[in-house]
Amino acid sequence: MIKILVVEDDTDLNRFVCYSLRNSGYEVATCFNGKEALEKMEDFKCDLLLTDVMMPEVNGFELAESVRSVNKTMPIIFMTAKDDKPSKMLGYNIGIDEYVTKPFDIDILLLTIKAILRRAKIESEKEITIGNFYMNIEERTATVNGEEIALTVREFDILFRLLSYPKKTFTRSTLMADFWDYDSSATSRTVDVYMAKLREKTADCDGFKIVTVHGLGYKAVLQ
Repeated sequence: MIKILVVEDDTDLNRFVCYSLRNSGYEVATCFNGKEALEKMEDFKCDLLLTDVMMPEVNGFELAESVRSVNKTMPIIFMTAKDDKPSKMLGYNIGIDEYVTKPFDIDILLLTIKAILRRAKIESEKEITIGNFYMNIEERTATVNGEEIALTVREFDILFRLLSYPKKTFTRSTLMADFWDYDSSATSRTVDVYMAKLREKTADCDGFKIVTVHGLGYKAVLQ
């Protein structure tokens, strides 16, 4: 079971978020400030940290810095009323994964958590072998019959995502949100262009094909 640590000094919000997470199948531990969280994390090995920013004793920024000093990959999500640009830049520069602004819709928060955990799972996998195709995320290489194929960073990441979840349909909007987060010029047509390039570059792969799910998006189908 996935373990989530919730750090929030508002008692009612803390209780509500924990209740919602438990109802969604997560194991949850709770704290009311960053100092408590750091102590809790010595025993509670969480898979994701969900934390407020403005808290007594140790705030969210300090908490995230402490966590990142010893753990570079555990997902961290800020939930906070501080939605100004400097605060967001500081958070992302520290290494958080997402910034959820209060007040938030609990269903959106739960979907955000699922998306972040999906990314974390993919990043924890090091390589994929399907038929005559092989890719290694640490080396950032992809080969067909032992011959390397040239992929851009974004092409590599999209293909790795599709192959990590074969048969799962990824909508164009999901792909745009995950791989074009800050590119306001990206459109659904941009996704189509990238998929066409990936199909061309993986045409000689005998273990999978990229399929269009009409009206929705794309998926990888194993052959």
